[in-house]
Amino acid sequence: MPRPLSRGPSPAPQGYGGAPTSYGAPTYGAPIARPVSRGPSPAPYTYAGAPIARSISRGPSPAPPGIGRPDNSRHPSTSDFQVEKRAKSPNPYGRPSVSQTEIPYRDEALYREHVSVLIATKDTQFAVNGRIPVDPAQLVLFFRAKTGITHSLDFPIDISYNTPPALDVLIAACRPHPRSGSDYDTYGSREGLFYPPNLPLTASLDISNFPILDAIRNSLFPLLPPGEYLAAVKDGLDVIQPGSSTAAHSPALLRNDQRAGTIIITLPIRYRGGAMDIRDADGRTEKFQGTGGKTGDIEWIAFRSDCDYEVEPVQKGCLMTLSYAIYIKSFGPASPSLDTLITPSDTFFDLLSPILNMSRGRSVGFYLNHDYGVNPAEAAANALIPQLKGADALIYTAFKLHKLAPELHWTAGGYVWAKDQSLEFFGDDAGRPQSTNPVKNSPLLARTPFGAANSPRGTPPVRGTFGQYPGDPNYDEQDVDVIRSRVQGSGAVTLADAGITLLTDFKNLAPTVGRERVYFVANNELEKLVVNALLVVYIP
Repeated sequence: MPRPLSRGPSPAPQGYGGAPTSYGAPTYGAPIARPVSRGPSPAPYTYAGAPIARSISRGPSPAPPGIGRPDNSRHPSTSDFQVEKRAKSPNPYGRPSVSQTEIPYRDEALYREHVSVLIATKDTQFAVNGRIPVDPAQLVLFFRAKTGITHSLDFPIDISYNTPPALDVLIAACRPHPRSGSDYDTYGSREGLFYPPNLPLTASLDISNFPILDAIRNSLFPLLPPGEYLAAVKDGLDVIQPGSSTAAHSPALLRNDQRAGTIIITLPIRYRGGAMDIRDADGRTEKFQGTGGKTGDIEWIAFRSDCDYEVEPVQKGCLMTLSYAIYIKSFGPASPSLDTLITPSDTFFDLLSPILNMSRGRSVGFYLNHDYGVNPAEAAANALIPQLKGADALIYTAFKLHKLAPELHWTAGGYVWAKDQSLEFFGDDAGRPQSTNPVKNSPLLARTPFGAANSPRGTPPVRGTFGQYPGDPNYDEQDVDVIRSRVQGSGAVTLADAGITLLTDFKNLAPTVGRERVYFVANNELEKLVVNALLVVYIP
């Protein structure tokens, strides 16, 4: 029953004010006034309908049934934050932790062997598989039979329920794979079939619409340098009927076409069996079972050119695959030939022609416009050729189309390094003269952290010939002489000694020039020298 509203202080409970409690507990001080309550008080706890009188106790009262006992160790106030901490699992992965000493390895040598094989397989991947996220119902295969009539084959197909007439026509046009010791025009024992390459064949599936080649490059060709790409060319169509298989063979050796790998796409036709075994030059084998052409994504397998592959016997249905040859192509500035994707315009060639005619017998140089994030101390300037972009790629390609041989060199402060030379030894302090600048040798400067706001430097380390900051009080001619000594000691020569004429725009006083940086230590300071890339070409 709800209690009536109380607008005044309630009477003190029994036991306060000196009267003993029902348990004989002593009293504690004056009665405690209860706050004014403007709402109904909760009904007392009852058992079988009868109220239970609560008495004053030194300890916490027992919690009623079904209600947890509150924590009275600390009473929160308006100035406290209440934080609930979730229970932490003893193991972050939700499993009970097991100490390493409790794992019963009975054969430590066998365990280490398993680890070695796993790491070797991870580091030398020669085959990879995946799926193409496309609806099989959108796939159509177009082919021309021997009669000259063009047919279309729709997917998916399950020949256990119905065999499309176009499939019978396609199989009738196929020929067996050649085998040693057998006639090319006769079927070998349990050999798969292939569609003749002289008959037209095309599929509505275009693998260039999916990043398959990017996945293959990352998996099988991770060390492919910039500027080189993978290209896929359709190789053929194979059909394997029940009871047939394909013997182990190498597509690269069979075609002798300098391919880098092969892609095999399984078309959505239901089958059973037909596992593909890929074997590399070291004898390691990868088996890909496949899903048997079930409804879903279309599967593909890719392997390197030094691998053989075979198809195990098909038990039921029909296994049909499309194969593609993978080639490594190089386009643009990195191409050793004139195979480029971008060609300068006729107007640009017209502007370049008078310069070539007036520069005969000389080597001319152009600054590159873009930054490429390369450390000149670790790479030669020619390493930038595959990465050239914008105006840099345009001028480089134009010279190549003129049958010239442009090169890239590092340059700084009127000095130039050889095309195949890096600035690896530029930071070597051995035998170098030290600066006598009192500001740079200040003890205060030595105690100032690098990049601190109160550093007395505040400016780049070089000026004059090697920089853009003349008049810097922190750098004198002695500092420039130290840097010049480092540059000369690292193998650089002046542009005049190299016979290079630097071509710049006299109308543009602030040209856009790409900058790379070389870090070095001088006088206990970390300095960096700004280096530019120079395109040099000799005009015969």
